[in-house]
Amino acid sequence: MTHLLKKSWVKYLAQALAVAVVIAGAVFYVAGQKSVIISVDGDEQEVTTRAATVSALLDQQEISLDQRDEISASLDSSLSDDQKIDIKRNKSVEVTVDGTERVVHTTGMTVADVIDQLDLKKGSEVSLDENMELSALSDQLEVITPQDLTLIVDDKKKTVSTTASTVKELLAEQNIKVDDNDEVNVKADDETDKNVKDSTAIKAGVEVEVIEVNVKTWDETRDIDFDTKKVNDKTLAKGDTEVKTEGEKGERELTLRQETRNGKKGEEEVLKSKVTKEPVAEVIKVGTKVEEKKEEKQDDEKNSESSSKKSADTSNISATWKALAKCESGGNWSINSGNGYYGGLQFSASSWRAVGGTKYAPLPHQATPQEQIAAAEKLRASGGWGHWPACSAKLGLR
Repeated sequence: MTHLLKKSWVKYLAQALAVAVVIAGAVFYVAGQKSVIISVDGDEQEVTTRAATVSALLDQQEISLDQRDEISASLDSSLSDDQKIDIKRNKSVEVTVDGTERVVHTTGMTVADVIDQLDLKKGSEVSLDENMELSALSDQLEVITPQDLTLIVDDKKKTVSTTASTVKELLAEQNIKVDDNDEVNVKADDETDKNVKDSTAIKAGVEVEVIEVNVKTWDETRDIDFDTKKVNDKTLAKGDTEVKTEGEKGERELTLRQETRNGKKGEEEVLKSKVTKEPVAEVIKVGTKVEEKKEEKQDDEKNSESSSKKSADTSNISATWKALAKCESGGNWSINSGNGYYGGLQFSASSWRAVGGTKYAPLPHQATPQEQIAAAEKLRASGGWGHWPACSAKLGLR
C-alpha cells in the first residue's frame, strides 16, 4: 500500500514538472515577442516578431530596400516593442523644366514634394496639381519658371516676370486686349519683328511692344483753287487792271484714311480721288496804254535815253528768258503794270533791290533786258524758277 502511494506521488510530481516546463516555455516565448508597425510610403502594417534587429525584421517580412530608399532606423539597430519603422520608397519622376528634360529621384509622396526638392523660382508654373500623389502620376511633370522681359504699352516701358511662352499668353496674363488693327512688335538681339502673330514665341530678355492702332476712313469734298492769268490790254491805261473772267474754285471728292497710333494721329492717306468740278481760271487784263505828255527838253533827253535802253536789241537773249518774259509781261521789257511789278520778268521793287538791280536803274522796267536778266540770274540762284511760279510751271522749267 505504501509502495502504491509513493508511486502515485512520483507520477503526479512528474506531471506537475512537465506542466511547469510548458508554462515556463510559453512565458519565455511570449516575453521574447515584439509588436512592431511597418509603414511603407504611408501604408502601415502591424506585425508581431521575435526579430532582434531592424534588418532581421525586414528579412522576416521579405522587405528589400533600394539604394535611394529611406528608412527611419538603421538596419543594425535593436528592435523594440511598439517601435514604428517608416520606409519611404524612391520614385523616379520625369520632369521638364523650361523645355529641358531630367529625372528627379525623390522619396516624397506628392508633386509638391518634387517641386520643393527642385527649389524652383517663386511664381513657377506647374502642369499638375501639387497635391497629386506620385503613385498616381502618369503624365510627365512640366515646369515653367518665370522669365524677365520688357513690356511697352502706351509708350510706357516696364519689366515683367512671366511664365508665358507666346505673345498670346503674355497678353492674356497681363490682361491686355488687342484687336486686328493693333500692332505687336517683338525685339530680340537688336532685331525687331513687326506686327507678329499671337503664336510668336518669347524668351527672357526680349522687348514686347503693344501699339494701339485706330483706323478711320471717311469721304470728303474739297475745293480746288483756281489759277490767275494776266493778259496785256492795250486799251487800258498803263497800270490799270480789270477782271476779264471771274475765277471759280473746282471740287474734288476724296476717300481718306488716317491711322492713330497710341493716340498720335498720322498723315491722311488718299484712297480715292475724283474731280467733280473743274476750276475756272481768273483772267486779269493789265493795261499797257501809255499816255503821251509834253516834257521839258531835259526830260525828253532822259526819256530818249531811257527809251533807248528799253528798246535795246534782244537778239542775244536766250529762248528761255524770252519765253518767260513773254508769259510774264507779254514780252514787254519796259512795262510798269501798276500792280507793283515791273519789267519783262515782273520784278517787285524789293526783289530788284535785293539782287542789286538798282546799280542798273532805280526800277526794273527802266533797265535794259540784259540788265534785267542779269539781276534775274541772281534771283534764280537763290530760289530757282520758283520765283516765277505760274509761268515756270507752264513752261516746264520745274
